[in-house]
Amino acid sequence: MTKIKHLGIIMDGNRRWAKKQGLPPMAGHQKGYDKMKQVGDWCLARGIDFLTVYAFSTENWQRSKKEVDYLMKLLERGLTKELPQFMKKNIRLKIIGSRDKLSVSLKRAIKTAEDKTKNNTAGTLNIAVNYGGRLEVVEAVKKIVRRKIPVNQISEQTISDYVWTAGEPDPDLIIRTSGEYRLSGFLTWQGVYSELYFTKKFWPDFSEKDLDEAILEFNRRTRRFGAG
Repeated sequence: MTKIKHLGIIMDGNRRWAKKQGLPPMAGHQKGYDKMKQVGDWCLARGIDFLTVYAFSTENWQRSKKEVDYLMKLLERGLTKELPQFMKKNIRLKIIGSRDKLSVSLKRAIKTAEDKTKNNTAGTLNIAVNYGGRLEVVEAVKKIVRRKIPVNQISEQTISDYVWTAGEPDPDLIIRTSGEYRLSGFLTWQGVYSELYFTKKFWPDFSEKDLDEAILEFNRRTRRFGAG
């Protein structure tokens, strides 16, 4: 059986799920947050070492202030409230993305969670917040320039060493829920050879069976990496 070391998920459809249920958007986000915790446990049980979830893109700031504020508070509360569970489950937590627009209290919560979990070894959860794939590459290039690395020493590996997931394997599989068939800037550099799996289910409805079906489909595929 092919082993997935790194799984990426675009958790899409929370608002549409809420609308379908006759609920406000915030109820969909809460449900989506609860689902993320479940899926994390399912991945852990299946030996997936790295899970990267798309929680908030650089474009999501265009949403209403009320919704953005709710999402940020939900993240901050989760980082604080769930920290004992991360420690208990031996999970390392990383927040990837730009922190420029994040509140002081959220940045403090991120630093505390990352520092406390940095030596955990059962698995790594990357939460992409204020994240954009092109922005990630731009920021990597800026770091390379600041380090004054000679042009003739810059390779693909150099870029990989300076993106936000540096030191982690590229995602084997990327799942997107809600019936959208695009990556929307998710893991742009890292996902060039990732297998893609799309499901029409909204994120809050994504089940353990759905995860297994995605893994089964991944295992059916032959990954040639351009070799044939």
